[in-house]
Amino acid sequence: MVNLTGRLKSEHKTLVSMTAIYCEDHHGKQANGLCGECAELMDYSEERLAKCPYGQDKPTCAKCPIHCYKKEQREHVKKVMRYAGPRMPLRHPWRALTNVLDK
Repeated sequence: MVNLTGRLKSEHKTLVSMTAIYCEDHHGKQANGLCGECAELMDYSEERLAKCPYGQDKPTCAKCPIHCYKKEQREHVKKVMRYAGPRMPLRHPWRALTNVLDK
């Protein structure tokens, strides 16, 4: 596990929250929160954020000129975000608000 700080940590927490919504609705409730596939994706995302060349000055992923995820993981994250994004204000209102303000 990587020790993220500041903006990178916040971005990862938002992605974990979105993935939890997606995972629960598509893969069922899990004892530890995420199924193996989704947990693996979150570990991957944490590694990629830790290696981000922009560090704390990182733009949002949508505005970033570098695609640091492999194609398969990028597609999975897009699917997660498309599904969970509209549901975030109901399940995680504060995190949803800070994510919108961050853009």
